[in-house]
Amino acid sequence: MAVLITGASAGIGDAFARALAAQGHDLILTARRGDRLAALAAALPGVTVTIITADLERPDAPATLLAEIAAAGLSVDTLINNAGFGLRGPIATLDTDRQLAMIDLNCRALVALSRGVLPGMIAAGKGGILNIASTAAFQPGPWMGVYYATKAFVLSYSEALHEEVKHSGVRVAALCPGPTRTEFADVAGMADSALFQRVATDPAQVVRDGLAALAANRAVKVSGAMNAVVAASIRVTPRGIARRLAGALQKRRAGD
Repeated sequence: MAVLITGASAGIGDAFARALAAQGHDLILTARRGDRLAALAAALPGVTVTIITADLERPDAPATLLAEIAAAGLSVDTLINNAGFGLRGPIATLDTDRQLAMIDLNCRALVALSRGVLPGMIAAGKGGILNIASTAAFQPGPWMGVYYATKAFVLSYSEALHEEVKHSGVRVAALCPGPTRTEFADVAGMADSALFQRVATDPAQVVRDGLAALAANRAVKVSGAMNAVVAASIRVTPRGIARRLAGALQKRRAGD
């Protein structure tokens, strides 16, 4: 039995791998960059680490990944759906293919992998799925519209799945971090923002919160006290105000 971590080559995925290896879990690590996965595996002595290079933006990639895992005689007792990316800019001008690839990776691959491992977990009466959502899931996000929408999907999907399987022995949790110091911020065009630098948190704290939430079978965990306060306030804020505030925030980041 092993923990499957997607997007394991950097950032939060790398931090999950290190934390779980320290707890003695065998790992299956997947990402596009095999060289980084190999370097990470070499830094994790004492556990068995299987590397499978995959580009989960490709529609056929989740099924291929699961087939490779089965062919290797491995089984997944915990799935951490961490792979994802974001883009900032107007929906009308951002590259269409990249926006659709974001949906494929952030949503389609997550659903395909969850569906692939669920029957075995339910049959065994145990297992866990941790889906990495975001504080972006709680409101619309002008200038990061597709990204915010994908994370809203992840949150809603995870809550529904949690309710469906909570009596089967399978744990499902959605982890909602705020801005985090990872390569994700570079891809999304956020890392140079002065605001981001002030509020971003460390991946290790996000990982601790996520693993604790999954162990407790907590449906939703917002990582960080301030992020939790903001997320709770958004739930009672009129939608029009919430989207204007989020849009203003992204414009401010762009101007920093």
